[in-house]
Amino acid sequence: MNLKLEKPIVFFDLETTGVQVAEDRIVEISILKVFPNGDKESKTWLVNPTIPIPSETTAIHGISDKKVANEPTFKQLAPEIAELIHNCDLAGYNSNKFDIPLLAEEFLRVGINFDMSGRKAVDVQNIFHKMERRTLVAAYKFYCDKDLTNAHSAEADTTATYEVLLAQLNKYDKLENSVNFLSDFSQRGGKSADIAGFIRYNEDGEEVLSFGKYRGVTLKQIWNENPGYFSWINQADFPLYTKNVMRNFADEMKLKNKFNS
Repeated sequence: MNLKLEKPIVFFDLETTGVQVAEDRIVEISILKVFPNGDKESKTWLVNPTIPIPSETTAIHGISDKKVANEPTFKQLAPEIAELIHNCDLAGYNSNKFDIPLLAEEFLRVGINFDMSGRKAVDVQNIFHKMERRTLVAAYKFYCDKDLTNAHSAEADTTATYEVLLAQLNKYDKLENSVNFLSDFSQRGGKSADIAGFIRYNEDGEEVLSFGKYRGVTLKQIWNENPGYFSWINQADFPLYTKNVMRNFADEMKLKNKFNS
């Protein structure tokens, strides 16, 4: 089976220094780019994160400070990676919650704009959890009848994720072989405006916060009642993409107020 694609889709996996989107860094990235005609292109890089890799993290993926000491930094690799994923939809395993937000942070940190508008995101883990509720190793065994012997290698995880999605399409009649459908189906908790899920869209398509004292409140209402909250977000420990969404909304409101005054 081939995926029915209108444009290329990039399956990718990250190995990182930890699990904090706003703080941790990539130490390995693997990309499998699948084209509408079925052709594939793959690339894997070790990355010098420029910060220490905790020993407990090295114990999971086997990547140490010494192993990446002479590898390129993300800043050095960013232009090539950005070009490779340009105008592509994105897919991964737990990618909506972790890999895509962290990749966005890395791009924004080095001054390269990363925007999900115009892209679809397919999270194979969310499809799996909705249908069977297991882990990637179990998913690979369940759907592909294979053992994932090199789990937590970015390249092995990326390839397994792609194969699991193809097997899911074969197994479940309710799944449509369409990135639009798979993207919608693999969303959890509604569509996010900021990738990480701190800002979501309500039923009317308005941006609302998903946390704290303003949970469920539109950004417009927050701006009208407490514009200083936007400054607090931008100074607090939130992902850069989230801060950009808040900053862009504030700029739009300031511009509207200027023309209406």
